[in-house]
Amino acid sequence: MNKKQTATIKEVAERAHVSQMTVSRVLNDQSSVKDTTRKRVQEAMRALNYRPNIMARNLAGGSGLFVGLIYRNPSYGYLSEFLLGALDTCRKLGHYLIVEEPLVDDNMVDLDQIEKRFRDTSIQALIVVPPLSDDPKLIDTLERTGISFVCISPKLDAYTGPSIRMDDRAAARDMTKYLLDLGHSTIGLIKGPPDHRSSELRLAGYADALGSVDRVVDTELVVSGDFTYVSGMESAKKLLARDEPPTAIFATNDDMAAGAIAAAHQSGLRVPQDVSVVGFDDTANASAMWPPLTTVHQPIRDMAKSAIELLAKNGGKRAVTGTSDSQNLTLDYELAIRESAAPPKQTD
Repeated sequence: MNKKQTATIKEVAERAHVSQMTVSRVLNDQSSVKDTTRKRVQEAMRALNYRPNIMARNLAGGSGLFVGLIYRNPSYGYLSEFLLGALDTCRKLGHYLIVEEPLVDDNMVDLDQIEKRFRDTSIQALIVVPPLSDDPKLIDTLERTGISFVCISPKLDAYTGPSIRMDDRAAARDMTKYLLDLGHSTIGLIKGPPDHRSSELRLAGYADALGSVDRVVDTELVVSGDFTYVSGMESAKKLLARDEPPTAIFATNDDMAAGAIAAAHQSGLRVPQDVSVVGFDDTANASAMWPPLTTVHQPIRDMAKSAIELLAKNGGKRAVTGTSDSQNLTLDYELAIRESAAPPKQTD
């Protein structure tokens, strides 16, 4: 047989001179199979290049889930990291991931479409990515459908359902303090869009750090982006065009930080010699750009992994709302210190 072809469990059984049930028992590592028989089946699998379909086995056994993921997030870096984490976890655990952006022409969420889709399809559980996890109308709609869902970084005060999050405010505070400790006294902030509650929390963390050294936020040093590269570039241009430009820029996601570095280069400035730039998320591009980006490492892939594991733990059934530690997880962050930040340039 051509080893590039996909063998079947029947062919493995015939080659090993055993029943298909015995092959299944070997695949499921059941102790009832004799060692000699197990070795013969394993040799047949290798010879035929047999690759078991983990998803099919799990679904057949009732342990696999059809997991939906809905998003409306402008940050491609964040989404890429989250999707990679979700896909990898689903592949390993034998679940199936369905990804959708539930929007209509005016970029609003179609609640009727969502309610109908999750009543009529085989999707058993759902991951809700920010800023959709902050939308009270969407959460109400999902609760009406009865579908099991987990929210990523929800900031709704009344939400008590399953969630995976990190402390955005503390992370932004620590990054701002890092810049202060380097000696920067004028730090610009590029905040995210208003429909992302994380934008408010990261601004609050920035203010906390300034307050810790008896300083208040200079509103002229805070500009708004929308978590995209272009908005980061435009916002950084505004900051760098000031009569007294900041010596450091904290962009509250990596996409905007990349745009800020580009704006600095276009202005003839060196990073970090003339201006430091830091970000938030630690997406794949953070270590690939030049200079490599100092940023907050948000455990995005681990958040996706934890969300799927939580849904699987609940068996695709709606978890009872509450504040159980097992249903509401807060993951750790850390500062990824690289080469885009340094002490400010000394002037005569």
